[in-house]
Amino acid sequence: MVKWLLPFLAALGTGVLSSWGVGGGTLLLVLMTLFLGVGHREAQAINLLFFLPTAGISLFFHRKNGFLDREVWRQAAVPGTAASLLGAVAAVTVDVSLLRRPFGVFLIYSGVSMLLSARKKS
Repeated sequence: MVKWLLPFLAALGTGVLSSWGVGGGTLLLVLMTLFLGVGHREAQAINLLFFLPTAGISLFFHRKNGFLDREVWRQAAVPGTAASLLGAVAAVTVDVSLLRRPFGVFLIYSGVSMLLSARKKS
């Protein structure tokens, strides 16, 4: 198989999921670390670079279509930024092996929550 095909398909698929708000960046992180052999910190950096344009494009279209609640955005911006800074500091100071378990638990919890919410809607 062509060496670039799997990373390309992973980026394409997770980009589509990110634009739908499904958490494609999280899936990209899992794909890079488990299947592409990328180190956890390098995968986090790539994931952040991947997230910036997809978030910007999604934000533009959500605002254009009237789906952006400015009051909620104002209330969430400061705590969200502070939590991001704390998470970034933790990611570079804490041993990677300590981060794997909590991240795995987070992924399982997120997946179960999505499945249960989809089940309730149908």
